[in-house]
Amino acid sequence: MDSALYILLSLIVLWLFYRKFTPVKGLRTLTPEQFQSESKGNRVIDVREIHEYKRGHIKGAENVPLSQLQQRLGDIPKESTVFLYCQSGMRSKQAAKLLGRNGYTGTVHLRGGMMSWSGPTEK
Repeated sequence: MDSALYILLSLIVLWLFYRKFTPVKGLRTLTPEQFQSESKGNRVIDVREIHEYKRGHIKGAENVPLSQLQQRLGDIPKESTVFLYCQSGMRSKQAAKLLGRNGYTGTVHLRGGMMSWSGPTEK
């Protein structure tokens, strides 16, 4: 009985890791240099929480925390490319999954998030 429980728990943990780290369908991942050049003139969304955003963010980015994204989908046009970033890249991938489930097809995210960014920032 104990071994069956361990196998079941192991399978659940593996499934959760798979779901967390699997590539997001339709999501383009850009280097900081690519993100900086391709995002010019496009909508850039910082999905970090407000206190993180206030410490410094990519110049011109708007803050739509991942925790509020579902409620604010109406503010984001589906026909435009959406450039996403967070602190490390994990939350922006989650945001892209959420957008994809809601019909958004043009999502891009910054590989490594703010930790990899060396471009212009503002507070």
